[in-house]
Amino acid sequence: MVFNTWFGPVLSLKLSKDLTSWDILLGLLAAATHDLDHPGVNQPFLIKTNHYLAALYKNTSVLENHHWRSAVGLLRESGLFAHLPTEDRLKMESQLGSLILSTDISRQNDYLSQFRTHLEKEDLCLENACHRHFILQMALKCADICNPCRPWELSKQWSEKVTEEFFHQGEIEKKHKLDVSPLCDNQTNTIANIQIGFMTYVVEPLFVEWARFSDTRLSQTMLGYLGLNKAGWRGMLQEQASSGDDTDPALEETDSEVLPQGSKTL
Repeated sequence: MVFNTWFGPVLSLKLSKDLTSWDILLGLLAAATHDLDHPGVNQPFLIKTNHYLAALYKNTSVLENHHWRSAVGLLRESGLFAHLPTEDRLKMESQLGSLILSTDISRQNDYLSQFRTHLEKEDLCLENACHRHFILQMALKCADICNPCRPWELSKQWSEKVTEEFFHQGEIEKKHKLDVSPLCDNQTNTIANIQIGFMTYVVEPLFVEWARFSDTRLSQTMLGYLGLNKAGWRGMLQEQASSGDDTDPALEETDSEVLPQGSKTL
C-alpha cells in the first residue's frame, strides 16, 4: 500500500522531472521496506518489556532502525547492488536509512515545521540534492499515513485492522499487568475516536502542506477523501452516542498466550 501510494504522488509532481533515477529507486526501496519485519507492537511496548531491539537501538527510533537494518541485510544478502562500487552501496544504504528513519511519528512535528518553513520561504529547489532528499522524506511520510486519504470502504477496512492490532497489544499489556499504551485500551477507545484524532492532529496538517507544495489534482483528491472519511467517523461516533454504545462491534477481544518479551505477533 505504501509502495503504491509513494509512487503516485511523487511521479505526479510537476517537478518530478528533477528527480534522478537514483532518487526514484531510493524512494521505492524505502517505501517497500520501511516496515520490514515489523513485530506488530509499538516502541513503548518494546521499551517497557526490555526487548532486545530497544536495548540495541538505545530506545531511539527502535522500530525504524530495525526496519532499516533489516532492509540493509536483505539487500546485502540478495546481492542486488553487488555490481555497484562499495562507496555507492554504502551511500545507498545510508540514504535509505535517512528515509526510513523519517517515518518515526515522534519526529512528525520536526519535519512538518521544517517543511512549512521551506514553503513559507519558497526556497525549495529540486536541483539541490539535499532538497530532493527532503522531499523524498516528506513523500514517504505522506504515504506512510495516507490511509485516511483513501475511499471510505478501503480506508475503513485498514483502520479496523490497525485498531485491532492496537487493542491486541493492549490485551497483552493487561494480561501481564503492564501500563496500557495510549490508543491500545479497547475499554476507553473506539476506532472512530482514534481515527478522528489521527486525522485531525497527524494526517491533515501534513497533507495540507503537501498539497500546498505539490498543487496537483491527486493531492486535492486525497484531501477530499480525508474530509469525507472524517465526517464518516464522526457520524459513527454520533450513532454510538445516541445508542449508548461505546464499543466498536467490528472488533472483538482476542486472547494471546504470547509473552511481551520478544513478541512478533499482533
